[in-house]
Amino acid sequence: MQVLVDELSGNPDELWKKYEDSGRICQPASVPRLSKPIKKDSVRFVCIADTHEKLSHIVDRIPPGDVLIHAGDLTNFGDKQELIKANDIFGCLPHRYKIVIAGNHDLGFDDSEDLNLRGMSYRGRGTPQGYKLLTNCIYLQDSEVKVYGIRIYGSSWHPLPGYSFSRERGQPLLDKWNLIPEGIDVLVTHSPPLGHSDNFKGTRWGCSELLNTVEYRVKPLFHVFGHVHEQNGATTNGSTTFINASICSHRLVPINDPIIFDIPLKDGICKIATSKSWLELLAYGVVGRFKRSDPLSFSLTNRLLV
Repeated sequence: MQVLVDELSGNPDELWKKYEDSGRICQPASVPRLSKPIKKDSVRFVCIADTHEKLSHIVDRIPPGDVLIHAGDLTNFGDKQELIKANDIFGCLPHRYKIVIAGNHDLGFDDSEDLNLRGMSYRGRGTPQGYKLLTNCIYLQDSEVKVYGIRIYGSSWHPLPGYSFSRERGQPLLDKWNLIPEGIDVLVTHSPPLGHSDNFKGTRWGCSELLNTVEYRVKPLFHVFGHVHEQNGATTNGSTTFINASICSHRLVPINDPIIFDIPLKDGICKIATSKSWLELLAYGVVGRFKRSDPLSFSLTNRLLV
């Protein structure tokens, strides 16, 4: 189904009221206890976002799992030393796969950014191609990876001006969401979709084009995001579970816990490592953080990592 821009796209508060009146669903969703045992026939995902240089403060609160997802804003300004620290921590965590996207504060990660549009207080900050420092995780940007037969796609775009990965509401953002392929199981974005865990001081920050892409076209099992720090939690529309995994408060205090979920293994897939899968993962990490246009990226991200 083709997603179109709504004429109220630039007014998310009014548009969400319209959606509610038309019967759009957003209900609280339950999430498992962090202490829930990990089953052999399921993949345990552990979700965090918006750690803002406080990742070391929550290491003892990150539960074990098969896949760790970080939905952006590792740092405050994309500083090199903070990226190195975060990468070292990722290397020490027990999760077999660590999947990371950038957030608006991870300055320098957006290769297409027009620096003249960046807010004055952020100019001159950041690490160009800082994602190359994240050697202990899989960095996704408009790209996907498949682990345990589960397709995971990551994208950092958002509508907040003055930062990396900023695009205007409406067609500019929709063009980015149109890159998301159908059949994705877990979608990871930094921005929330409109209406789901996106309320800050009575104002909706979410993107309507993202919501419609999720609900009408991609239809993932889970959509993980962050950005709006005060809305950590989970909601559902009846088919997709939306998870705001923000860790820090608005004042950058790491007050929230990670959120977990499980996806049953598909037939013929198990969680036993093979030498081939480790070599492919190593190649993915060493060669770099791929763009969709890189042939090597496509060959690797479309392979099965088990």
